[in-house]
Amino acid sequence: MKNKLNKELAVCGFSAVKTLEKNNPEKIRRLYFTQERAPLFGGLCKALSKRKAPYNVVEPKELEKLCGSIHHQGVVAMVEEPEIREIDNSIIEKIIRNKEHTILCDRVGNANNLGAIVRSAAFFGIKNIIIPDDEAQSSITTSSYRVAEGGMEFVNIYCVDSIMRLLKSVEGKMVRIGTDLSAKQNVSAIHNFCKTKPALIILGNEENGISESVRKNCDELVIIPFYGMKQGKTSPVDSLNVAQAASIILYELLNK
Repeated sequence: MKNKLNKELAVCGFSAVKTLEKNNPEKIRRLYFTQERAPLFGGLCKALSKRKAPYNVVEPKELEKLCGSIHHQGVVAMVEEPEIREIDNSIIEKIIRNKEHTILCDRVGNANNLGAIVRSAAFFGIKNIIIPDDEAQSSITTSSYRVAEGGMEFVNIYCVDSIMRLLKSVEGKMVRIGTDLSAKQNVSAIHNFCKTKPALIILGNEENGISESVRKNCDELVIIPFYGMKQGKTSPVDSLNVAQAASIILYELLNK
């Protein structure tokens, strides 16, 4: 939940707040926790006290009001509302130069899914995620922060005003890889595409997948095969959740 008046974002969830404490404690403006959690934040409270930042023991209902969720896990940290930097040529050039595999979200609308993608990216060492500046795309929220389980502290999230312009700008410099139910390439072959160039992994919308225009500008399309696919069987569901798919794709990408 955002506090628009103070331009703050509520970060809740034990892992999210503890990782924030360990890696970026200066981001925390205010801290609230239940009596049960109090012994676990003694060090952070001392640090906050030194810079005269408030902290307090509150009831669970108060935490629920602060973050807008019952899933606060006994602690809420208020941080400055994150500003997502627009990706520019210098950042793109650095990504290419350092051969950093990168995720591009094509209108992933669910905040929990974005958080889970961030968590997977952090787990697999993927530093960069790009999201479109589009109402259909989820951004950094209290929910995505919590679901990321601390992953937000290890991933750079950039925005782009035009996915198509981005795809054109990295043509020939990154391998643009999308997922498609009609693709012929098995996802297990994905690391073969990226031996000399970094991958731009494009994850599509929960309902419609990647858009047709994006699909046409991919260098490679891959499919995650379901059980029995080789035997000609059909799957009872059309596809995996986008966050689950992301984990499989990243595993295969780095499974060299």
